[in-house]
Amino acid sequence: MNPKVDFYFKKAKNWQKELGRLRKIILGCQLTEELKWGVPCYTFEKRNIVLIHVFKEYCALLFFKGALLKDAEGLLIQQTKNVQAARQIRFAGLREIVEKETILKGYIREAIEVEKAGLKVKFKKTSEFRIPEEFQNRLDEMPALETAFDALTPGRQRAYILYFSAPKQSKTRESRVKKCMPHILNGKGLND
Repeated sequence: MNPKVDFYFKKAKNWQKELGRLRKIILGCQLTEELKWGVPCYTFEKRNIVLIHVFKEYCALLFFKGALLKDAEGLLIQQTKNVQAARQIRFAGLREIVEKETILKGYIREAIEVEKAGLKVKFKKTSEFRIPEEFQNRLDEMPALETAFDALTPGRQRAYILYFSAPKQSKTRESRVKKCMPHILNGKGLND
């Protein structure tokens, strides 16, 4: 157990029993406990395998390369359509964790084997993401914007596309595009 992580378990008052049990299961699989992104992260030879996180309605294990796991029990959940590699197993209570302990250990062992084998998730290319109409219209209207966008790294392009695509309403998408245009024209990424 890593004392740097203890605060996370203490602050999650509604989920302490569940998190304690998940922590015990994971540490029993010989993973190293670290604090990354403010949550307990478990690694094998310094490579991320799984993390624990809490939401209002559930707590979860997130497997970094969950898309590569066989998921024989059908437990893995893709949080959104844009998540390519990670997959969650969600729990609403301690009983679920206790009942699935053996299965969870199997998933963790499989995730370790995926890392040992050096397997990689095949990510979609930026060109495979649909550009929202509101942004495409601006690109068509402004050649300089299109040139600047094309000069960005694929990761920066993808971040903008996902950010522009997220809102349901067109006016919100349009507002985001307008707000970000100066950043794109200056060669900056979404969070630069």
